[in-house]
Amino acid sequence: MLVAVLIANPARPSITDAVLAEARAVLRTEHQPRILHGEVAAEVLAPGDPADAGALTERLRSALSGEPIDMAVLPADAHRRKRLFLADMDSTMIEQECIDELAGTLGLKDHVAGITERAMRGEIAFEPALRERVALLKNIPITAVDGLIADHLSLTPGGPTLVRTMRAHGARTCLVSGGFTLFTGPTAGMIGFEEHRANVLGVADGRLTGTVEDPIVGKAEKRAALIELRDALGLGPAETLAVGDGANDLDMLAEAGLGVAFRAKPAVAAAARVRITHGDLTALLYLQGYGAAEFVA
Repeated sequence: MLVAVLIANPARPSITDAVLAEARAVLRTEHQPRILHGEVAAEVLAPGDPADAGALTERLRSALSGEPIDMAVLPADAHRRKRLFLADMDSTMIEQECIDELAGTLGLKDHVAGITERAMRGEIAFEPALRERVALLKNIPITAVDGLIADHLSLTPGGPTLVRTMRAHGARTCLVSGGFTLFTGPTAGMIGFEEHRANVLGVADGRLTGTVEDPIVGKAEKRAALIELRDALGLGPAETLAVGDGANDLDMLAEAGLGVAFRAKPAVAAAARVRITHGDLTALLYLQGYGAAEFVA
């Protein structure tokens, strides 16, 4: 069996009876919808082989293209609720790019943000782009980080609920970022992640040196972190979930049993098996079959 999940943004409920009727017609299913949260999320069982999931997803997207709804067709199997969750930080679990915010303290935000955007789109290599941007941050006092976290960074809606609900149901959670430990540590604590991995900035006399320590946490390292944690927990690939938005997340998303592109760059959204454009981060709970009544706020 397959399960089709339809998700809207909580601020714009859109899963009406008419939408569900159309979805059931596309899926050619006699099964009744299961409402996960009012008009925000629902799922419908349908006959089919996992190999058909991608084609069915595209048929649903085409039929409901005028609706602000995310949709995915997934296997309705025993591993639907994942036991390991890895997440990107910048523009995924938080709404900003930390390196751009740091550059803003020197009046260089627009310049650095342009490089960041190209790197996240996969137009330039991640590692040299990171070193180039970090070099521009030389002499920023590390005390500036606390102010940026307090005044400029905002958590993406649904993130703490996602992490805490998964942990309450026994999942291991890790924030893995191409950003910096100065930010991932506090962010992981605010959201509820059990651990975090990111790049380490050089610091001397309380100021950034403009360098970043090796090894760089990029595309390969994110995938390696997923494999390492998966193996340490004795899990199979199907029991893992990953989310991200940039080109350096692609290998991690491909390795996960469920890889989700969240409000992602075009090339990332096109490559990922599941993409969320409209919903908030609680969408990842609905994809796993959680109803809103099970959420841990």
